Amino acid sequence: MDEKRTILVVEDEPDVAAYLKAFFEDNGFRVLTAVNGKEGFELAKKERPDLITLDITMPEESGVRMFRDVQEDPETSSLPVIIITGISHDFKRFIESRKHLRPPDGYFEKPIDREALLAKVNELLSARPRA
Repeated sequence: MDEKRTILVVEDEPDVAAYLKAFFEDNGFRVLTAVNGKEGFELAKKERPDLITLDITMPEESGVRMFRDVQEDPETSSLPVIIITGISHDFKRFIESRKHLRPPDGYFEKPIDREALLAKVNELLSARPRA
């Protein structure tokens, strides 16, 4: 049986989260959602998604913190992470310059280019064996 690949969408804006969930589901993925980095990291450890999309500015726990937690935990460190944010291109340079973190596997500014996002997701997942 061909099971759907799972994407964890970590996004605090309900409209954006609903949009991404519908977009990924329409393209054949199973989607989990979390509203902050703390909830997202817990879900990532519990559910082991195939890929994470991660907003940066969120209440309670930021995406930067979750990104670091995912990379530092042996259970989640191999998960590909795509940053989706409304923060400027300067943030991309900042996150990529962190020596203790590998750069995100993808980076998209809002508003999202859906075709480019889907192409990146498919590229990353085609390189990963199914769990």
